[in-house]
Amino acid sequence: MPNNALNMTKSSPQQPLVVVLAYQGLCTFEFSVATEVFGLPRPEMGENWYRFAVAALDKGPLSATGGIRIMVDGGLELLAQADTIIIPGWRGTDTPVPPALLNALRQAASRGCRLVSICSGVFVLAATGLLNGAQATTHWRYAAQLKARYPAIRVNEHVLYIDEGQCLTSAGSAAGIDLCLHLVRKDYGPQAANLVAQRLVVPPHRDGGQAQFIPAPVAKEYESSRLGDLFDYLHQHLHCSHSVEALANRCGMSSRTLLRRFADATGTTPARWLLQQRLQKARQLLEESDKPVEYIAQAVGFGTASVMRRYFQQYLNVSPRHYRKTFTVHDKQVHKA
Repeated sequence: MPNNALNMTKSSPQQPLVVVLAYQGLCTFEFSVATEVFGLPRPEMGENWYRFAVAALDKGPLSATGGIRIMVDGGLELLAQADTIIIPGWRGTDTPVPPALLNALRQAASRGCRLVSICSGVFVLAATGLLNGAQATTHWRYAAQLKARYPAIRVNEHVLYIDEGQCLTSAGSAAGIDLCLHLVRKDYGPQAANLVAQRLVVPPHRDGGQAQFIPAPVAKEYESSRLGDLFDYLHQHLHCSHSVEALANRCGMSSRTLLRRFADATGTTPARWLLQQRLQKARQLLEESDKPVEYIAQAVGFGTASVMRRYFQQYLNVSPRHYRKTFTVHDKQVHKA
């Protein structure tokens, strides 16, 4: 094991096998996300890192989006050996799923295999019936189709990914990165996910949901300007208390109008937006400074360390001190690579 490898020999899985499905018309980006996270050699992770294979649904040479030809390791028989199966998109939300694939996925689920979909790949999982009664997500453009076709699934189009234990689903293409890092975090811990994220040059964890990426009507220029000034003011005064009435007066609007315009611009309420910004600023200060937790809590508007700790546990599932310990461990060589 390399000197700089993570010590995962005691608590981590013994080389779990991740199998990614390939099919004619393969969604290239989604496939590449899974390959990048699970398929690359990572000697720094030690000897127990994932094994990886590509299983072909269709016979013959496979072509992916962009004219790329795909080399595979086998057919659907590989799904019977997998610990995790990833479905990287699907060739059309209206395209039927072959019975052979549905049967293979159901059999894999019956023996405890973990099933993961990226973006439109959720339509494959939905067709198996394994998502009935569970929550699932997909790209916001496909959410209405998924709801209409599979009413037994509780579709949530506002999140980046959903973990229901055995079945996990992600939103649009790039949200597949978030879900794959989540899997690494579950299997090997936050430090491993952090190192993979550094290699990818992406955040280990993104806040928020799909609402921030959904196109919204552009507000009238004078209203947009007033809200822009309000956002600047709030960023500079996170440490202060803010009532809806006071914010509305600052913008020259009624409270009702402010709430409506604020939701149009952000997809949320002023209170929830402020909480998100305070969490984001607190995380930044924990990562980039050695200021005490109590100081940071006051600086970002939580008031006390205990209040900030409660929100960190609720939304990040970690304490501020643990977050600092985890996310300030950086390998300078990785940043230079």
